[in-house]
Amino acid sequence: MNDMAHDIGATFAYGAVGIALMAIGYLVVEVTTPGRLGHQIWTEGNKGAALLLGEKLLGVGAIVTTAIVTSDNDLSDGLVDTAVYGAIGIVLMVAAFYFLDLITPGKLGATLVNGETIHPAGWVVAAADVAVAAIVAGAVS
Repeated sequence: MNDMAHDIGATFAYGAVGIALMAIGYLVVEVTTPGRLGHQIWTEGNKGAALLLGEKLLGVGAIVTTAIVTSDNDLSDGLVDTAVYGAIGIVLMVAAFYFLDLITPGKLGATLVNGETIHPAGWVVAAADVAVAAIVAGAVS
């Protein structure tokens, strides 16, 4: 019974770290794109903004999952590892975004959330974020 209580506590702790990292991922998309992200997605139905947020959250989730699965048996070390690797993943996703912004015409954030359809660049950014998440997840394991 004591092991089960520990496992339940660990689940809530890892869940809290994962949710906090996803919230940071949300804020990163909010900062890198013009306008209010929530309004664009839920009120305006902006597919480009939804793609960016969705793939960012999936990427962070993949990194967090890998960090949890490969973490030490020590809960506190595992939580720190998960938070650190998740933060590294977010930083690298932001770096990839700004690199793409640097080498492409116009302002990438504005390009991705303007219009009623998903701009083709949205798929490039989504692929870059998923690739960065996979690289970080691979490095963690």
